[in-house]
Amino acid sequence: MKRLDFSLLSVGELAAKLGATSATIRRWCRAGKLTETLRTVGNHRRFASCSFSHLIKEKERRNIGYARVSSHDQKSDLQSQIQRLKDSGCDEVISDLGSVLNCKKPGLKKLLEAIWGGTVCSLTLTHADRLLRFGKELVFYRCKQFNVSIQILDDPEDEAFETELVKDVITLMTVFSARLYGKRNWKNRRALEQTQPNSVLTGN
Repeated sequence: MKRLDFSLLSVGELAAKLGATSATIRRWCRAGKLTETLRTVGNHRRFASCSFSHLIKEKERRNIGYARVSSHDQKSDLQSQIQRLKDSGCDEVISDLGSVLNCKKPGLKKLLEAIWGGTVCSLTLTHADRLLRFGKELVFYRCKQFNVSIQILDDPEDEAFETELVKDVITLMTVFSARLYGKRNWKNRRALEQTQPNSVLTGN
């Protein structure tokens, strides 16, 4: 017997499954074409998946891999990650170049949009911290809600609290130092640009 999916979808999640926009979903609700299953305490619409199973487009769910390095001089490591993910059976590998603390990386956004859109079957990482140093547990929780399995190729045994703390502190110091020196270099360049026109005018 086929089991019905009684999970609740937000406006954005239903829009992704129907291949529409959130604005279109709200317009259909106002026109009476769709009816939400309930309203949350915050007055947000929620829709039962089983009520719209005849409308939801069937999408191919893919096995996605995600690779990331922090700097350009680690590109060889990035290529190694990508190859390992492909060898592990990933249909597609999304890669990023950026800090482990940066939540605005284009590849990470693309990955989250695919998961939220219901087109991902599994997510594979070479190491959990390739995704995010802080906040990855929240992403894993959302993956569970969307029935996305997680595979980590180099998942170490549980580390001692002190070891994890040292890694967190080193990560924070590295990122903040890079931002501090980057800002200082930017100020130096600005100062140089402001003095150059004066030098030309005075003939120096």
